[in-house]
Amino acid sequence: MDTGLLILRLVTGLLIAGHGIQKVSFRLDGSGLAGGTEEFRHDGFRGGTLTALAAGAGQIGSGLLLAAGALTPLAAAGAAGVMTVALTVKWPHGLWVQKDGYEYPLVLIVVATVLALTGPGRYSVDQALGLAPWAAWWVAVTLLGGVGSGLAVRALLHRPEPVAPRA
Repeated sequence: MDTGLLILRLVTGLLIAGHGIQKVSFRLDGSGLAGGTEEFRHDGFRGGTLTALAAGAGQIGSGLLLAAGALTPLAAAGAAGVMTVALTVKWPHGLWVQKDGYEYPLVLIVVATVLALTGPGRYSVDQALGLAPWAAWWVAVTLLGGVGSGLAVRALLHRPEPVAPRA
């Protein structure tokens, strides 16, 4: 079981971190900070460069912490938060990723939440520091804090589409 949790944390955490690196740099086929900024503007978000930096930093930080199994509930909340924002952007397209849907962000939210529930396993920073196992109520913190912060970001930074004037 511990080996399975290690593999799950590494793959999920490094993919989330890699996605953040793409938002703020040209590494991993990213389009640089200007490209990340434009992506958020295209998706209807205010804040420009600061929004792209915050999202990229949130993804990099939460992804690396998840991969390491460090502060797992808080890392999972961070991952769930940034993926909730992504889910809200993709929501109008439906579930399936083939149609630019929210399938992938939903899977990452679920995986992050499950890692908060199961704990990071024996091969983790949390275990090495004596922080694991985390209390079960941390799952509620992960879900409420993560999803709640993502929804708050959406509410605060997303510009509603302009309504066409009536003829």
